Amino acid sequence: MNILKILFLFVFISFFKPSEECSNIYLIRHAEKVRTNKSDRDPDLSNKGFLRAENWKRFFIDKNISRIYSTNYKRTTKTVKPLAENNNLEIHIYSSDDIIYKTFLKSSIGENTLVVGHSNTIPDFVNNLIEEDYYDQIDDLNNSNLYIVSLCNSSITHKLITVD
Repeated sequence: MNILKILFLFVFISFFKPSEECSNIYLIRHAEKVRTNKSDRDPDLSNKGFLRAENWKRFFIDKNISRIYSTNYKRTTKTVKPLAENNNLEIHIYSSDDIIYKTFLKSSIGENTLVVGHSNTIPDFVNNLIEEDYYDQIDDLNNSNLYIVSLCNSSITHKLITVD
């Protein structure tokens, strides 16, 4: 390739920018918790919960997760800890009461983000991202829902799948 072609290619690539980067936000409820003490507001994961946390790690291993958010509870942080450690990622602590959803979406552009929360907060988080009251609370015994919110070219799509 002659020098003129290389120069042209360099100039073309320098000025070419995609109109918008896409992002995926994955939202899950924490894995199964210990249920022996109903008054414990911060129970640990059960044995089944630790297995699910490992399964979530395997599920997300090829999703190029670059940010992880968790509420400040043992069951949520331990749900994402295997993935965070495997990918050398920090777990960012958030409170569902303090999220500004438009800002969260803007800061997620070009990223694949994982958010872990609770049966009553994750559907609300998704509903706020998509600006629609679409998803109901998660049944207290359901720990397998995965909500995916995708933002690409200013278009938001969403879906719910089950991962066992």
